[in-house]
Amino acid sequence: MNTSHDIFHRLSETLASRRHADPETSYTAQLFAKGPDSILKKIGEECAELIMAGKEGKRLNIVWESTDVIYHVLVLLAFYGLSIEDVAQEMRRREGISGIDEKKARDIIR
Repeated sequence: MNTSHDIFHRLSETLASRRHADPETSYTAQLFAKGPDSILKKIGEECAELIMAGKEGKRLNIVWESTDVIYHVLVLLAFYGLSIEDVAQEMRRREGISGIDEKKARDIIR
């Protein structure tokens, strides 16, 4: 049975497999080759585009830009040897905890 989170797991695996792919034939490999600064720049650009789409209220553009942000975040995770499962695990940890309380706990740990 396919669930909506399956696509994120498959994409995470695909991105990890692109780590040593040819940058001439893979956009993801190009991002990996350029390093974290390039990946972070793309995340910033995509977030700015998502903000504009949200301000305009165009639902389809919000979906498109959200997809771009999520993709580039997954690339960053893969660059550092992480995956969507690491994020899911943290989401499960936070489930049922007040956002205010969770933030306070992180501030104490830092």
